[in-house]
Amino acid sequence: MTGTKSPRSFAQNHAKSSEQYLHGKDPELLYKVAITQIPMVGAVTARTLISYCGGVEAVFRAKKKELCKIPGVGDLVADYVINQDVLGHAEQELEFMEQHGIRPLFYLDKDYPARLKPFRDSPVMLYYRGNADLNAARTVGIVGTRTPTHYGTAFCEELVDGLKAYDATIISGLAFGIDVTAHRRCLENGMPTIAALGHGLDRIYPPQHRHTALRMTENGGLLAEYPSRTQPDREHFPMRNRIIAGLSDAVVVVESGISGGSIITAKIANGYNKDVFALPGRLHDKMSLGCNHLIKTNQANLLESAADLGYIMQWEERSKSRNIQPQLFVELSDQEQIIVNLLRERSELSIDALTFEAGITHSEMAALLLDLEFKGVIRSLPGKRYVPAR
Repeated sequence: MTGTKSPRSFAQNHAKSSEQYLHGKDPELLYKVAITQIPMVGAVTARTLISYCGGVEAVFRAKKKELCKIPGVGDLVADYVINQDVLGHAEQELEFMEQHGIRPLFYLDKDYPARLKPFRDSPVMLYYRGNADLNAARTVGIVGTRTPTHYGTAFCEELVDGLKAYDATIISGLAFGIDVTAHRRCLENGMPTIAALGHGLDRIYPPQHRHTALRMTENGGLLAEYPSRTQPDREHFPMRNRIIAGLSDAVVVVESGISGGSIITAKIANGYNKDVFALPGRLHDKMSLGCNHLIKTNQANLLESAADLGYIMQWEERSKSRNIQPQLFVELSDQEQIIVNLLRERSELSIDALTFEAGITHSEMAALLLDLEFKGVIRSLPGKRYVPAR
């Protein structure tokens, strides 16, 4: 590094210049953006670096020998961190965000989407443009083929229409076919809808959906883990699918071949203990092979209407007048005991964290939590969080 600034002075100079336009905002934002741009550092490695160094800024102030002692960090990654070129790129990204009203969401921030927090592979940084609530009470991911039949398109529109009664926010990926059909139907119905993108927010892909995307920023949002100038490369879209799965209480597959992005999303959702649904189709119909296989192998619930989803997800209206009285002696099932033990250990958990920790699907968890409330064992807090009753 002869003839260059030392890592410490380089970081300090960038931090100082960034403060000129941050106007008192998060002083670590520069480093939060920068750490996601270090080559060979993904979500898991970034979390490891931050944990061992004691903070995101501390990563950039650490010495190489300290970095090399961290599990999963070798000489090459340590060199990339020490080089610090990413701080200059991060500063440019901050300027872009300021100019275009893009909101940064770091995984340690309180306003980071709660549904994504339990998963170790969730994005370290998200870039968000829009006004929809990323922590909406009910969310449904809708994915499917890029070349749907009339049967699939019609069902997708009917499903969105039916989900309006449940005040659901629809999550998809803005792709051709089922994705954009779901987004556009939401816009027609005045429903919030969010697209997870496989590129930076300085562009829209496919470009034919630009008008839809702009409308979504007024009643929905665009979400990406990639900074501006990131191209819509093929490898980004499978990564994008985990955001759709993680943000959704339930994922619906509307027509798919035996493999592809929709099937990947369904498998990720199952791994996250989310509820998965699939539209059944005719035997040997290539656009139904994937859905039929998911149902046949018990990887998805068969779905015929929004009412089916509402029933399984326990989203029907329940009486609010029923008094919940604590009982002196309560018999708990094995699953209920697991939930109670987790809450006693952690004091407070979200429904998404509970589903992940307990290995129980979202719909089963919702029913179990309601029963535990009725038994007076737990209490619910705003934001779908739960604590022991006593």
